Amino acid sequence: MDEVRKSEPRRYHRHRNQEDGATRCSTYKFDNAHRFVPAQIYDTSDTTPVPTLSDAQRRTIYALSTPPGKGGIAVVRVSGPDVVRVYRAITRSIVGHRLKKTAEEETPTPWVAEYRVVVDPHSEERLDDGIVLFFKAPRSFTTEDTLELQVHSGRAVLTSVLNALSKLPFCRPAEPGEFTRRAFEGGRLDLTQVEGLRDLIDAETDVQRRVAVGGIGGVQRARFEALRAKILDCLMYVEGFIDFGEDVDDLGQEEMFESARMRAQEIIITIRSHLADNRRGEILRSGIKLAIFGPPNAGKSSLFNFLAERDAAIISPIPGTTRDVLTLTLDIGGLPVVLNDTAGMRRVTGDVVERIGIERATDVVDASDVSICVLSLEEVLSVTPPTTSSSSGVTVTLPRDILSHAKPDTIFLFNKIDVAGVMQQSSEALRGTIKDALRHILHPSNSESRPAWIVSLATGEGMKEFLDELAELLKNRVAYSESMSAEDMPLITHARHRDYLESAVRHLEEFQAFPLSQIDIAAESLRYAARAIGSVSGVDVSTEDVLGAIFSSFCVGK
Repeated sequence: MDEVRKSEPRRYHRHRNQEDGATRCSTYKFDNAHRFVPAQIYDTSDTTPVPTLSDAQRRTIYALSTPPGKGGIAVVRVSGPDVVRVYRAITRSIVGHRLKKTAEEETPTPWVAEYRVVVDPHSEERLDDGIVLFFKAPRSFTTEDTLELQVHSGRAVLTSVLNALSKLPFCRPAEPGEFTRRAFEGGRLDLTQVEGLRDLIDAETDVQRRVAVGGIGGVQRARFEALRAKILDCLMYVEGFIDFGEDVDDLGQEEMFESARMRAQEIIITIRSHLADNRRGEILRSGIKLAIFGPPNAGKSSLFNFLAERDAAIISPIPGTTRDVLTLTLDIGGLPVVLNDTAGMRRVTGDVVERIGIERATDVVDASDVSICVLSLEEVLSVTPPTTSSSSGVTVTLPRDILSHAKPDTIFLFNKIDVAGVMQQSSEALRGTIKDALRHILHPSNSESRPAWIVSLATGEGMKEFLDELAELLKNRVAYSESMSAEDMPLITHARHRDYLESAVRHLEEFQAFPLSQIDIAAESLRYAARAIGSVSGVDVSTEDVLGAIFSSFCVGK
């Protein structure tokens, strides 16, 4: 008898006060899907308390999927096994000028837009009206039953609708990225598509959009799977050798094992070609780090404001005006650029705060992908007056303490061409003189000249040419072209991709190092290599930490 009682579902009681004064009680139980559902309804005066469901038992989630604020339409998304019950509880159809209560057995028509009224499930108060869309599993984003409430986007409306959903005991608010995680767990997306979706939402430039579309469209997954397939082919070859190698003489065995090593070497070369991409994919996705540096009062903040197209930095003739690093995200030639303005660099300063600013400026320049050194022509040019025996000459003296921060990717902008007495040569001749001086000081043994421009930030002279050539230079830095197809885009777009590929290379090299006598152990290294590649797309993901890090970066409604 005790065993029979244990197998019976636990029943709880919930009371509803009716208009006729009677008390109606619904007996609830947990079904096989762990849903809290009514078992029977009867009149009673019993007041047994209803238990509170845990988050694990409340599998139906809801969240606002559009940005909060005033607008024409907001979308509230609901997903889970109890979506139909949500539809019945908080939406009503309109018959004439009256609301019609949704019948217990009524089911929404999948993939058909319905005009309905959203109500409070307890008071039946009308909250708003709009379009209701029901997506039946598995043909939905999450692969679960999904309901979208398209209501008016206003703070009061959204608060009331979300409060109405919170009153349903079988619903709970979604965690960040939980809708997308369910899509991943349901097989709708793999991890590269999940990352592509997040990058598409965050994209601010056309280049970022194109990179993200390659991920969400499955192109990136196909390229990783092609690498994994090559490793699995090599593994099958080795496994076949393990199973049937005794039928081959010693010389043939060595040749077969060497063939497997050569296959592994080809895969290693392919992976290393992706790893040696100078972080192109990560830079295109997150933005090119561009730092502006130079001595005080050279025009760094003026350049920062010019690129930002607004007065983002304070400009003053007083040296040391900029103390901290100023950062903006810009679109230059379609490329995402993270622009940093830094404090003016000089050797001696008695200001403690300014010294800290200079230290931070040094760190930013060192971490940048491209840096612009801004110098004043007043400070670097000296003009020799003409004599009876010679014409006037121009000497360029570049500050070595500033140039010590120059890197191979540093470019130079010489400002204040408009200052009287500076222009003793034509613009092109002066630019050539300066480039020769840069080449002599920075790398005298190299004939290649550094990019340099002569401009006036005060009048705008030379700035259009500088901006156009800067955009081309940045595109060359990341080897980007508008004609690139999705297959030509960088394979590695996140740091974890690089980590897994490096791990795969290590395991492949381990395989090559094993002798023929340990081929069974060598095969295990191939399995680890295949698993590392599979972890990129989520085929072989075994740690919750990886999934948590990916999905927690999403907004709540996605």
